[in-house]
Formats: sequence, structure tokens, C-alpha cells
Amino acid sequence: MVYKAAENRYDSMTYRRTGNSGLLLPAISLGIWYNFGGIDPLENARDMLHTAFDLGITHIDIGNNYGPPPGSAEETLGRVLREDLKPYRDELIISDKAGYRMWPGPYGEWGSRKYLIASCDQSLKRTGLEYFDIFYSHRPDPDTPLEETMGALDYIVRSGRALYVGISSYSPEQTREAAAILRDLGTPCLIHQPRYNMFDRWIEDGLLQALDDEGMGCICFSPLCQGILTNKYINEIPDDSRAEKLGNSFHWGDEVAEKQIAKVRKLNEIAKARGQNMAQLALAWVLRHKTVTSALIGASRSQQIKDSVAALDNLDFSDDELQQIEDILANG
Repeated sequence: MVYKAAENRYDSMTYRRTGNSGLLLPAISLGIWYNFGGIDPLENARDMLHTAFDLGITHIDIGNNYGPPPGSAEETLGRVLREDLKPYRDELIISDKAGYRMWPGPYGEWGSRKYLIASCDQSLKRTGLEYFDIFYSHRPDPDTPLEETMGALDYIVRSGRALYVGISSYSPEQTREAAAILRDLGTPCLIHQPRYNMFDRWIEDGLLQALDDEGMGCICFSPLCQGILTNKYINEIPDDSRAEKLGNSFHWGDEVAEKQIAKVRKLNEIAKARGQNMAQLALAWVLRHKTVTSALIGASRSQQIKDSVAALDNLDFSDDELQQIEDILANG
């Protein structure tokens, strides 16, 4: 059956300007990390991508090493783009990244010009795209001069491999320096992708201000703290969850502790009073900042995407609600 996008796909989505640029992004973006790899059912991935686009989620975020195995999420996206979404390419923002280990040897990770350009070329082949809308330096490299990393991003734009560039997980100081280098090169830094959620608030300590000052957008990954900030784990970790399947290899580490779940139970009462579930409250809370352009969600099924988009129905917080949330996070 040939896919045809919903005609009303733009009717209810909220779009926000990315910093001082001309680019608008949906307030909810879809990240392709787990559940889109070679070990996952293709039809489920296809259904999630269809659902996202039908809801006005025009931004799809991937990374070179996403899967598993590494690179397979790009291949999955490439197949769905080729078979279903090709007519809508100009309505989509596709972002990709390089920075973490992708292949053996000294040129397979970090931030050298050699690695970033080679990885970008590989990613274009796996996705079947002619260009990426945004290409990121996935993490700062402590051993490569920032001028080299930013120079590679500038070249990626000038060579037609990407339209915009961004950075991820850079400190406020590194962000300001990277933005200055790119500005001098003539390729402004469009956006920063940091981890941000109720339990990880490091971007409030200088990064948001730096992004405001530099005119950059912000797209937050892990706004649900790998699922902790949902109703899913309030009682127990389900047998079919990523946390249970991956055990200690999952990114929670020792964060899945009773004291955090206890806070989620209390936060969930605020969500109920707002007519939201816990995940919707967490997404709305992240999006309360004017600097935050979009919240980047992951999903294992289409209903989770629908639930996330429904968070946009109530993004306003009273001062009392925000104070209640602060009290819970601070004291439990």
C-alpha cells in the first residue's frame, strides 16, 4: 500500500524558530536511536515514522552509530525515505551526527577533519540522501583543536553535504568558542543538542544563556530521562522494557533508584491535576524555556509519539505548579 501523508499534518503541531535563524522546527522531534536498528522490526519503525510525519513532526534526528548494529538506524531511515517519504523530502529536516566510535582505528571517532567528513559521506550513503539538513559534532574532542572540528563542519556545509551545522554536549564555554569560530568562517552554528530533563539540569548553569547570546537554538535529548519520567516505571520495571532488556548496559546506570521513582510518583500527581500523564508533564516542563526549540523523543511504538505530541495541548505552567515541581525535585 502506497503511503500518503495526512492532509491535516500541519494543523496542530507547534513550530518554533531555531535561535536567530530562519529555520522552524517542530516542538516535538523524533529521534531514531533504539528501536530503528537492524535487530528491530522494520514495519514498526515504518509505522512510527509515518505516524510522526502525519502529526507534523518534520524533524527526524539520527546518528552515525545508532542501531544496533551501528549504522543500521540510518539504513532503516533510508529505506523508509526511499519507499514512502521520498515525495516529502523538502518537508523534512533530517539531522545526523558524528563523534562517537564508528569504526576501528584512530580515525573512527572524535572530532578530526578526517573522521567527520568520512563519517558524513558514509551516513549519506546509508540514508541515500544527497544532503543532511543539519550535521552535528556529536561531542567535543579534548585532543583535536576546536578550529579543526569547526572547520570540518564549515567544509561540510560549503561542499553541499549539509545545510546547517550544530554541536552536541558542548559546555557553555566551548559553545561560545565554537560559535565564534563558525561565525568567522561564515557558517553560523545553528543549534545545540544537550541532554536535559527534570533530573539533569546542567544546561541551566550557563548554557541556555550562552545559546541566547549566540542566537543558537536548543534541542534537548532525553527529556524523559530514558523513560524514568513516564508512568511506565512508577510501579516496577516491565519485562519488555529497554531498561530490563539491557540491564547495566542501559544509560540509567544506578539512576533507577527508589528515591527517583518516589519523586516521579509525586510529580505524576501534578500531571494528573493538569490533565496530563507524567511524560507529557516532563515534555511540557522542558519546553517551558523560550530558548528550547524542540524536545527530542525516542519511541518504541506509535502510540508513544501520539501521547508526546498531546503534551503540546498544555505548555503553560502557573508559578505555583513550577514551585511544587521544584520542591519535589529538591526534596522528594
